[in-house]
Amino acid sequence: MGLRENRLQVQRCVRCRSWQFGPEWICHNCHSFDLRWTDVEPTGRIYSWERVWHPSYPALKQHGPYLALLVELPHAGGVRMVGNLLGDPRQTVVIGTEVGGVFEHHPESDPSFSLLQWRLKQGADRVDGHSTG
Repeated sequence: MGLRENRLQVQRCVRCRSWQFGPEWICHNCHSFDLRWTDVEPTGRIYSWERVWHPSYPALKQHGPYLALLVELPHAGGVRMVGNLLGDPRQTVVIGTEVGGVFEHHPESDPSFSLLQWRLKQGADRVDGHSTG
């Protein structure tokens, strides 16, 4: 539900306060069943990436190349999640660059769905502090 409401939510254990992604019924750290969805800021840094030239799903055949990212979320204990980088699919990508979440809604689909995409933040810096743009 969170993405449909333009909210990024990540599971957090009530007992030990650790964050986790992907969603589970049990805490990866303390094995408690007391997990809650917590809103987090949809910003992070590129941890890894791949330029996809040959999409594996037939529905994506006309959408290549595209950039798939693994984004680390500092506001959620450093958990990492996958998403696409918007913009030119041939752009230079630098590990550590700051990105911001973009909520993309598809209400016309059956069933409807929402995605979290990523965009380079204006004036983004890498972890080493050098400007990327």
